[in-house]
Amino acid sequence: MKNRKNLIMRVAAAIATVTSIYLLAPWQAGLHYLAPLPATVQEQVDDAVDQGLVGIIVYAQKGGQKAEHYASGWHNRDKRVPADPKALFKIASIGKLYNASAVAKLAASGSLSLDETLAHYMPSLVGRIEYADEITLRMMVKHRSGIPNYTDHKDFNWGEDTAGSADVLDLVLDTPASFRPDSDYAYSNTNYLLLTRIMAKVLGYEHTHYIRDEILAPLALGHTFFSVGEVNPDALMSGYHVDYDLDFKELDQGYVASAEDVGIFLRSLNDGTLFTEEEQEIYTSIYEYEHTGWVLGYYSIARYHKDIDTVVIQFVNTVGDNTLTLADVIYGRIVKILQRREG
Repeated sequence: MKNRKNLIMRVAAAIATVTSIYLLAPWQAGLHYLAPLPATVQEQVDDAVDQGLVGIIVYAQKGGQKAEHYASGWHNRDKRVPADPKALFKIASIGKLYNASAVAKLAASGSLSLDETLAHYMPSLVGRIEYADEITLRMMVKHRSGIPNYTDHKDFNWGEDTAGSADVLDLVLDTPASFRPDSDYAYSNTNYLLLTRIMAKVLGYEHTHYIRDEILAPLALGHTFFSVGEVNPDALMSGYHVDYDLDFKELDQGYVASAEDVGIFLRSLNDGTLFTEEEQEIYTSIYEYEHTGWVLGYYSIARYHKDIDTVVIQFVNTVGDNTLTLADVIYGRIVKILQRREG
């Protein structure tokens, strides 16, 4: 097991960054974008595997109607286990929607002040994070703090379980800000790492317990978890990188959920049932209503499409090469099929 862990870490260190992956847009993906749409979502999902994805899950739910579940490819390639639409999946930064929702609820209750500074809540960071006395929680939620993103640091390794943990904060301490607070926008995972620590401080317990009680339980989301350590490994879809045989499922890197749970949460976020009127107003002012997520082996998309009143969740367990571009194209084609079906 130790040798396998070391191998995963070495492989992760050698893999290109997410940014470079996104910049790749091979002509094959362009041709797929222009190809005629198939008649059904299932045909498109099957075609996604033919295009090189190991496995894919899609959940689509139109308001007032029963959800549709689709899957193709492999849940576990080595064991030849077929993809399961109800499988668990690492949703990565989609988790920020849950965290931002918790911040909005705590702000509405008066437990947090969005206009208080990082220095106020974490005085030990004064002098260690530039402009800590000017950066507000509102700026952090909106990615306008200027705090450097720890996942962009040269010493960050996606192959370590510490990805997303408090330990990685050391990578950005005592480093220059990316810009003065509120003068620009730059996506930074460090913002949300710090917000989770601040929530825990004001609550007196882990923020995950608050999210479970105030968000997951009311929505009956029994297939949403905060760690791979909380789930049956066989229920978690395997994650792969192009040109590597390794399965990255054992890496503990944040939220794990089923597509259905993410879909139910996303609809409640968008239709307002998750919040009180005050909470909704606060949330609208600080964060977005859709998200994508990437960790090693896993890419996810969660969006609500108002024109057809449909939530569409897509999970792809293949990253690297042009797979993110391909996954985005496939997602767009699935939405077009659903739109066409509406007439």
